[in-house]
Amino acid sequence: MSLPSWQTLGQAKCQAILNAIPEKWRLEHPLPPDEELRDVTGDYIRQFLTQREIEITEKDAVDIVAQTSTGRWSALEVTEAFCHRAALAHQFVNCLHEVFFESAIEAAKEQDAYFATHNTPKGPLHGLPISLKDQFHIKDVETTMGYVGWINTFEGKPIDPNTTKKESELVRELRALGAILYCKTSVPATLMAGETVNNIIGYTWNPKNRLLSSGGSSGGEGALIALRGSPAGFGTDIGGSVRIPAGFNGIYGLRPSAGRIPYQGAANSLDGQGCILSVVGPMAATARSLTLLVKAVLGMQPWTRDPLALELPWREEVVEQTRGLIERARSGSSDSVLAFGLMKYDGIDRVHPPIARGMRIVEQTLQRLGHKIIEWKPPSHRTAVEIFAKVFDMDGGADAKHHFGLSGEPRPEQIIGSQSGIQMTASEIAALNVAKREYQKQYLDYWQSTAELTGTGRPVDGLFCPLAAHAAVFPYEYKSVAYTAFVNVLDYTSLAIPVTFADQNVDVDPADSSDRRHLDYYAEIYDGAPVGVQLVGRRLQEEKMLTLAEYLGDEIARDVKEGPRELGFCVYCYGYHVTVEGDARAKCRAYKT
Repeated sequence: MSLPSWQTLGQAKCQAILNAIPEKWRLEHPLPPDEELRDVTGDYIRQFLTQREIEITEKDAVDIVAQTSTGRWSALEVTEAFCHRAALAHQFVNCLHEVFFESAIEAAKEQDAYFATHNTPKGPLHGLPISLKDQFHIKDVETTMGYVGWINTFEGKPIDPNTTKKESELVRELRALGAILYCKTSVPATLMAGETVNNIIGYTWNPKNRLLSSGGSSGGEGALIALRGSPAGFGTDIGGSVRIPAGFNGIYGLRPSAGRIPYQGAANSLDGQGCILSVVGPMAATARSLTLLVKAVLGMQPWTRDPLALELPWREEVVEQTRGLIERARSGSSDSVLAFGLMKYDGIDRVHPPIARGMRIVEQTLQRLGHKIIEWKPPSHRTAVEIFAKVFDMDGGADAKHHFGLSGEPRPEQIIGSQSGIQMTASEIAALNVAKREYQKQYLDYWQSTAELTGTGRPVDGLFCPLAAHAAVFPYEYKSVAYTAFVNVLDYTSLAIPVTFADQNVDVDPADSSDRRHLDYYAEIYDGAPVGVQLVGRRLQEEKMLTLAEYLGDEIARDVKEGPRELGFCVYCYGYHVTVEGDARAKCRAYKT
């Protein structure tokens, strides 16, 4: 019995991706079953690499550029190392949609020739390999966005000679900055899912535990970067699609406010819907790598070519101001504490033990550093979730139905969104926009009101909350985007920050848990899944949030590595501080001053 045409076409495309991997980098033997080999990061992937490749690929983007921009490392050797590691990553977890290593290697050679001639780098990202989510158009490279019906087309339409040369604005800018583009990463068809699955490459698995999800919709990016098959890349986020896979894979990811990073010329779902805009955001192993990318892209003045990009250059003065607050806090100055909101539960989804522990770690780190913590009691997040759900049901599922219908392929069960066929009227959409604006005003007023509680004369400097109620999930188990989607409704700046890993011996299901839906979550199968948290700032606070993420991410990592530190009560300021040889006064600002 012959296969349906959509299945034949999808399988052929899947095989073409594997065929694009040089034979020397293909695995001789298939990996053991997921149950036998869960974690393919670290030592497992290193066994297939040379020491030089390991040295290169396990540096972050900042360190790599420091080498390539001074000629100490060639762009060619760096590119080849990441191409090799990306090839392995795809064979481990199905994270790539497009492989164009040959053109990347040629571009690297051109960069080396440029440096040899001019003795200077081409740009601030000279020789840095960068991966891209499969929404960005690259010359002579296909974009499927997970749809079988987009194979051999341009976004589902017949190809003409001009469309194959089209490139997204971000792609054009990255090339001008000196970056090397070499692969595009997997997404769920429609992009509307917290898991990455489509009818071309199947399911994208979590590198730390191949029984679990890599998240979505930028799941391929998250998995690839977690395996160090990319030093940094770009995804998109309309409901958590950068932050969820960043958290699931133990890396950093930024959701900037709309208009900060150019979206012009990228493929999308529900294109033209303007109530909640999808935004482009970077993902990387370190917070400082995100800063490098954002600063470089803004230096290209994208607002001169993208009509929706804001004319807002990188604000170094905000960075310096934030660093000043951090340094004064470190020095023990009594009037310079930073203040943070802490929301452990959004009133919708009870968090699981690994996430609760991750939030406790963050809280303890903030206490150790002497920062003020405010219990977060905002306007109901249910309102935000209701607004979000209506936005993605406004076309009644027409967009998804059309694109799945191009090939006749089935719709994966994980896809979020209506299939009712009932579309909103113009009046209903207008009312929805009014409801969103009113909610944004209520939330802004609440945020500003915290100035009365912080003791700093300012509202909270940021909000810490979960990214999801759970760590990486078993397939079909991602149920709610409530913890991330409220940020998109507000259009706030937000980062995913890695914290720790689920531990079956520590993260047990409380006997009195009120959330019985996930009773089996704490089984041994979830052991080792990364745990991340979310740092949220107000709209257009990218510089401040990135600077805080670098500082606090390092401090959180230090506390996780060194273990919990005892807090002692201080009779001088009536607060709690980390004790040093039993003396809480060692960290007391009032005592020092």
